[in-house]
Amino acid sequence: MKKLYVFAVGGTGSRVLKAFTMLLAAGVKPDSGEEYQIVPIIIDPHSTNLDFQRTTTLLENYMAIIKAVGTGNGFFATAINNLRGLNPGTSALPDTFTFDLKKVSGSQFKDYIGYNQMNEASQSLAQVLFSGSTVDKRNQPIDLLDIEMDIGFIGNPNIGSVVLNQFKDSDEFREFASSFTNDDRVMVISSIFGGTGAAGAPIIVKNIRNAMQADVDSGGFLRDAKIGALTVLPYFNIAKDPKSPIQKSVFIAKTRAALSYYQTNLDGVINVMYYFADSLNGRAYKNDPGNGGQKNNAHFAELASALGIFDFLSINDSQMRNSNGIVQRSVYKEFGVKLKADKLKFQHLEDDTLSKIRKSLAQLMLFKKYLDEELTNAMEKTTWAIMTPKVEPELLRDGFYNTHLKEFLDAFTIWLDEMAENGRGFDPFDLKADVRTFVKEHPAKTPWYTFNKFNYKHINGSLNAASKKRDYTNSKEKLVHIFHQATQDTLQKYFKIKS
Repeated sequence: MKKLYVFAVGGTGSRVLKAFTMLLAAGVKPDSGEEYQIVPIIIDPHSTNLDFQRTTTLLENYMAIIKAVGTGNGFFATAINNLRGLNPGTSALPDTFTFDLKKVSGSQFKDYIGYNQMNEASQSLAQVLFSGSTVDKRNQPIDLLDIEMDIGFIGNPNIGSVVLNQFKDSDEFREFASSFTNDDRVMVISSIFGGTGAAGAPIIVKNIRNAMQADVDSGGFLRDAKIGALTVLPYFNIAKDPKSPIQKSVFIAKTRAALSYYQTNLDGVINVMYYFADSLNGRAYKNDPGNGGQKNNAHFAELASALGIFDFLSINDSQMRNSNGIVQRSVYKEFGVKLKADKLKFQHLEDDTLSKIRKSLAQLMLFKKYLDEELTNAMEKTTWAIMTPKVEPELLRDGFYNTHLKEFLDAFTIWLDEMAENGRGFDPFDLKADVRTFVKEHPAKTPWYTFNKFNYKHINGSLNAASKKRDYTNSKEKLVHIFHQATQDTLQKYFKIKS
């Protein structure tokens, strides 16, 4: 199977990867119909970043779910794996999704570059290259050379570019190179207005294109790899804090400088570049350089950015021609909505976006609502639950359901809730509403002659029908598959949502 290696760099990279994982769980696929195995690689020195941790937990639960039920059941329909999982018998890498940045945890930047071992002339050059000041974990002013890098590069891509250049010599890069084939693709996700992301994207691309010069396998394939880059421009606001090194006022200046560099150095190197930006007038995030954990609420910009990954997978190979590592023509794309609003709903989205996400997100939301509100009542009372293999109360105590599936779907509703409350908001669902009205623009309607309002009995009818269409190896597989079929049928018949 073809593979897509997703390099998620920095906090924004983790948040976009989270949105992408939610869409995969809902069953969203590329328009081309091509099947890809997704291999996420998260690059972030800030291992205590809560956005980073939430994303890795989400990926781990996703993998546990597909291990139990497979990928042919509608929901969770795309395989996700880590680098070790590609070669489980031979790989020496840890069973994680993260790139292990060496010599970063608990160390200062000057120690990383060996500043104290330099001669006087080299120290003077280092002071020029990395001049300036910031604040430490205790918000005390310090020189840039004294930055403790385990909370990230605090908006300093010049420091990030030095540290992240170790990527080409890492075990992760060698594992990536050795498993890469000519049919595989690469997507690099990053922001452009901070430190880690702005530095990481160009370095990753450069090291892939220069792989022939490195002692790695598959260098020829990497040199001509089909590479997409998803670059997120400023899209959120932050609270003012004169003591913080992170200031909204410099976002635009940093973005302009980075865009100028990208234009000069990445045009003709990246096959497809995706840009996303939004105004900074929304609700302000806490100004947290890193020592507070950096837990930002989900934003529609991250969902929209994730759609760029599906677009990239839908582009034909013939449209991304390379010759000896030189891209014949770089393609640039932006995202837009049909109607501008502070609280976006489905009606505000372009038709292409709508067809990709409306039905799939509504299906996963309806699956979640039924499990929370009706599953216990349905056991041992409905045809679909009684039919072999039975869906019995023991399933609710199984680790598959009680830990992985429930935890993932809980995270899904938190993600939706955070987007709804953010600015710019995305608010198509009423998460606390009755099942009849949970899709705000599409309340369920039953034929007038039935005199019955839509309720869970109608979904049970669709579940009963779905349960008879296929033999199942176990109750877990059955649960996921019939709910995908039943929610699809229910949304089409009663909510009039066909796409």
